[in-house]
Amino acid sequence: MKILVVGKGGREHALALAASRSSLCDTLYMAPGNPGMRELGECVPIQDDKIDELVAFAKENDIDLTIVGPESALALGIQDAFFKEGLKIFAPSQAAAQVESSKDFAKTIMKKYGIPTADYQTFDTYEQALAYVHQKGVPIVIKENGLKAGKGVTIANTIEEADQALQIAFSIPENKVVIEDYLEGFEYSLIALVCGDLVIPLEVAQDHKRVGDNDTGPNTGGMGSYSPVKKITPEIIEETMEKVMRPMAKAMVQEGVPFTGFLYGGLMLTDDGIKVIEFNARFGDPEAEVILSRLESDFIQAILDVMEQKEIELKWNDQVAHGVVLASTNYPASSTKGAKITGYDQVDGLLYHMGTKEESGDLLTDGGRVLMLVSLADTLEEAYQKTYSEIEKIHCDHLFYRNDIGRKDME
Repeated sequence: MKILVVGKGGREHALALAASRSSLCDTLYMAPGNPGMRELGECVPIQDDKIDELVAFAKENDIDLTIVGPESALALGIQDAFFKEGLKIFAPSQAAAQVESSKDFAKTIMKKYGIPTADYQTFDTYEQALAYVHQKGVPIVIKENGLKAGKGVTIANTIEEADQALQIAFSIPENKVVIEDYLEGFEYSLIALVCGDLVIPLEVAQDHKRVGDNDTGPNTGGMGSYSPVKKITPEIIEETMEKVMRPMAKAMVQEGVPFTGFLYGGLMLTDDGIKVIEFNARFGDPEAEVILSRLESDFIQAILDVMEQKEIELKWNDQVAHGVVLASTNYPASSTKGAKITGYDQVDGLLYHMGTKEESGDLLTDGGRVLMLVSLADTLEEAYQKTYSEIEKIHCDHLFYRNDIGRKDME
């Protein structure tokens, strides 16, 4: 088969690596790809938001299956464009991708179908939103409605923080804001392969959203992750499937927007049971890098089977995958581009490129999150030690990382 992976970040690097390992994959293209993905196949200079160009490329090159990484391409309707031309693509339609591109859409469905989530209200004016915050008190969670690459969320611990977040949100014309109760508990991610009402769970991971050690500072796209998660037992996973993932897939079928692709459940194990923090319409990043590192089943075969509505059981490596993100100085507020990285080729582990570029043979930073180093070992403790020991080999004046990824699950 000829496979096309759309995107250029760490998640897409992980998707491409999993695809390249499939016995069905003869030729692998990545659009646009990144320097780390070049050894897996051919990088094609088409940006992931150029839908017409991607369709033309897929037709000209007889692509058998396209896998989409970034949410932006999904929100632009890449699946609809490919379907129109009779091209096979594992991705939700533009309408189904609203589960991520509109937080209000997702919350409305959860409320209607009794899928457990935090109480909320949606606002389109600053004055009403601020009045609600005063009424509810803090801590409270403020989410901008559209796609924000994991960064449009503020957990406000003071009225002043909430006010500032609302002012920023409503400075954007026609923006909406979802304000919801703050949930406390243990966070985890469950991603599933979905086609209509068929839901096949992947292994659980835990992402670390806050920029600083001990979960301090602003939310990011994710600073590291690990899989599996000791505290999330098989019983909790089955309950999550029963109360959240299968009901959401069925609800979307009933709403006339059936979902095909990677359905991401961002979840919280609270004292009141499992609650949904958010749904995404694609694989999580940095979860993809640790989850797919452990997959032993044929990734492409699994996707094809799910698209044909076949019940499948996936095989997993029983080791622990632990990964740490190296991010640009000042991320998430800004990113550093063009800083030279050395020592990365000495690392023993899986090194995923998230935001890099190559110039004159040098690897340079080219984004907020730059690299992710993943280690596999028999225990979380061993994998943790290995990642942090290997990460010291990477040198760059403009990179930083968290020092506590996975530590909570070792306590």
